[in-house]
Amino acid sequence: MPKSAVVTGGASGLGEACARRFARDGAFVWILDADAARAEAVVRSIEADGGRAGFIETDVTDEAGLTERAARVSAESGAPDILLTSAGILETVSTVLDADMETHDRVWAVNYRGTVSTVRAFGRLMRDAGRGSIVTVGSVNSFAALPLPAYGPSKTAILRLTEILAVELGRHGVRVNGVAPTYVVTPAMQARIDAGERDQAVMRAAGALDMLVRPENVADVVAFLCSDAAAAVTGHMMPVDAAFLPVATYTGFAGGVPWGR
Repeated sequence: MPKSAVVTGGASGLGEACARRFARDGAFVWILDADAARAEAVVRSIEADGGRAGFIETDVTDEAGLTERAARVSAESGAPDILLTSAGILETVSTVLDADMETHDRVWAVNYRGTVSTVRAFGRLMRDAGRGSIVTVGSVNSFAALPLPAYGPSKTAILRLTEILAVELGRHGVRVNGVAPTYVVTPAMQARIDAGERDQAVMRAAGALDMLVRPENVADVVAFLCSDAAAAVTGHMMPVDAAFLPVATYTGFAGGVPWGR
């Protein structure tokens, strides 16, 4: 049973679902997020359900700040058993030629550089302790080209980073994997649906399973990757996509997907 977990972006969406799952599994959960009000509400909810959690306000683009937060976590609860780097931001569909470069740089600063900085700060603690499991958050965009010219490449970079970290940390007893979700109905995604920027019918049709993937579906896979059942699993980015990727290949085939005939 894990003793402690650190979750960046744990105040909402996928991060929140994973934080709640870790708490149910018996871990003390540190939620690191920039949204203090939402994060504190999640902590209170976890505690009301019998779990244990704490909150540290965090900006993952602040590398020095992350080092300070890692030192605090280490002083209060030791090196974490689990690190989940789920802090990230989305991007509106665009083209490379027309993309707003300020948005582009912000996406990279949070999604990729934020992941690197978080792993550097907390991975050192886990390396020195000789144990632990790190899970990064990629996307189906890690494997396939979609019209998200900043978000997609940032998630592709996280895939390669995950593999590199697995090699670097494996002999120190630290496993590193990632999850690659399809469209997940997080609050941020729901806001885009409500604004007409995403179509639920299209989202459901994108996978082999007729479903919308929920944060809890991803949390179940993250929990597995952090468990002893995955003791021999490292260096992998695991799709949680209702077979989005195979369906994407089918749609380019002349025969089409079976249910589209």
